[in-house]
Amino acid sequence: MGRSTVGVALTDQVSVGLVENNRLSGPLRRFPTGENPFQWLRALPAEEISALLQNQIASAVMDQPAFAVGVGLPGIIRGGIVQESPNIQQIKGFNFQHSLSEGLRSRGLRLPVVVSNDADAMAAGIAATRGQLDRIVRVWTLGNGIGFGRYPAFEGVWEGGHTVVSLDPKETFCGCGGAGHLEGIMGHRAMRLRFLDMEPDEVFEAAKAGDSRCIDFVKLWHRALAAATATSVHLDGPGRFYLTGQSAHWLDISLLQVYMGETVKMSPLQGSSFEIVPGGEEIAIVGAAVCASKAAATA
Repeated sequence: MGRSTVGVALTDQVSVGLVENNRLSGPLRRFPTGENPFQWLRALPAEEISALLQNQIASAVMDQPAFAVGVGLPGIIRGGIVQESPNIQQIKGFNFQHSLSEGLRSRGLRLPVVVSNDADAMAAGIAATRGQLDRIVRVWTLGNGIGFGRYPAFEGVWEGGHTVVSLDPKETFCGCGGAGHLEGIMGHRAMRLRFLDMEPDEVFEAAKAGDSRCIDFVKLWHRALAAATATSVHLDGPGRFYLTGQSAHWLDISLLQVYMGETVKMSPLQGSSFEIVPGGEEIAIVGAAVCASKAAATA
């Protein structure tokens, strides 16, 4: 058995696993468990999140040797530092790469740590698990926040969840405070603020039952995603877009394609398609590990 890479994904909870040959090679560790793990994480100081990650990484490498650690975190990541993370605000400015490296070193584990944006890790995971590491892969991650990942990753901010999809000044539900953002329509936090009397699942169920307010919102939800995707198409060209995360099961691909047809009219840019990808956290772990492996190979 060869050496593995540790992959870590922080989405709605923390998931950790060992990855070898672009697949999980050991048990998947998740924490915290129980109801509303994301709310628990949002209340935890950055230093404590780092300490929990160190514990889980150390436990993982006890089962199997590893040569690097890849971590996917939500937000703008530069040089291992979280420059901004609207949905987990306490990690803003925290140098996770340094904290994890030093914490693991104090435990006798001298492992290089690579920290990436979580959506970029998801894109790398999709590319790796589908044998598409030679292609452009784009993915929307739909959950408490909205992420846009691209493989191969380019230098830049790439906060696609904050793409402006509405000019309505009343659209201010995004966690960053900006108006008209995709996440301000599609994100779980934004939906709860918009429908104070309903959970997101209830909104979509009510739409199916014929509630006009919810039907209008479900159309807006799909139209917003189509608008943001069309922006990517106009910048990066057409192609297949992958969709994953806890909200992906609400998607009506046929409706999404109709709205894409309304927003992308130039013939060379038409022909994009969508695919829902289950098993998001496992794929994100693989992707985080792939990012770390590539960085270690070129270091």
